[in-house]
Amino acid sequence: MLRTITVGLDGSQESMAATEWAAREAKLRGLPLKIVHVWEPVPEPMAQAPLLGAETQQHWTERIPREAAEGVRLRHPGVEVRTEQVSGHPGNALAEAAESAELLVLGSRGFGGIGGFMVGSVSLSTVAHADRPVVLVRAREVAADEHELDPAGVPSAAAPFRPVVLGLDVEHPDETLIEFAFDAAKRRATSLRVVHGWNLPPYYAYGTPANPALHEALASRESEAVAEVLRPWRQKFPDVEVVEVSRYGSPAVHVVDASHDASLVVVGRRIRRNPFGAHIGHVTHAVLHHSTVPVAVVPHA
Repeated sequence: MLRTITVGLDGSQESMAATEWAAREAKLRGLPLKIVHVWEPVPEPMAQAPLLGAETQQHWTERIPREAAEGVRLRHPGVEVRTEQVSGHPGNALAEAAESAELLVLGSRGFGGIGGFMVGSVSLSTVAHADRPVVLVRAREVAADEHELDPAGVPSAAAPFRPVVLGLDVEHPDETLIEFAFDAAKRRATSLRVVHGWNLPPYYAYGTPANPALHEALASRESEAVAEVLRPWRQKFPDVEVVEVSRYGSPAVHVVDASHDASLVVVGRRIRRNPFGAHIGHVTHAVLHHSTVPVAVVPHA
């Protein structure tokens, strides 16, 4: 079955920005775009109110995805657009919609003048439970934001894409995550910036005087580990320019810093099936809240 680029739409500014991003991604991948509108049925007493009758409710739930689809078709000719309406809890419905998608795209409100996301409970729940990659897009995100400055110093969709950033854990590298990032860079004809953050092992960090030679040796070891993980992927994607960055300190901080000049940030989420619920990990959680560009969260074993 042909997968789709699926986007969750509720009519908000952030979901409209997500729809535009999803349409561009669908064009890059040559896949259909499916707009999923999720609505939670109102309690029966409210549904019977004059302004919230069945006809009024149906009108608005049908109008939102229909008008969004019409706009996408006009702005992105050649992209096949489908719509679907589902009812229920948005987090559960969107996670289910992701099962048949190549990836799921969601909108997330920005912090006003401060860079980064305000990730709501629905988005976090969907990211934590979806078995397919989920991309979060900020409100007011536009195509030009993904591209380098033109000769006049202005962001332009006609300029080359900014790099794709991958947050890499060399101790637990995952093929699904790495391939997603390389593929994203290849489709955008841009470079891949692989960021790895490391810290001193506990037995070095505590009670050990500062030792520049030891620090240098550990830094060299970490850089070699990054190169070893990426070696087969460089061969598989020879057209993708790879920039390896291995730095001492918090991985989340380094990935967020790299996001300032990126078109997309790619991070992973380890799938854990346990009675205590799903988790996204502290690094991914931090990147989701503080990245200044769209973030793709790729689930892996």
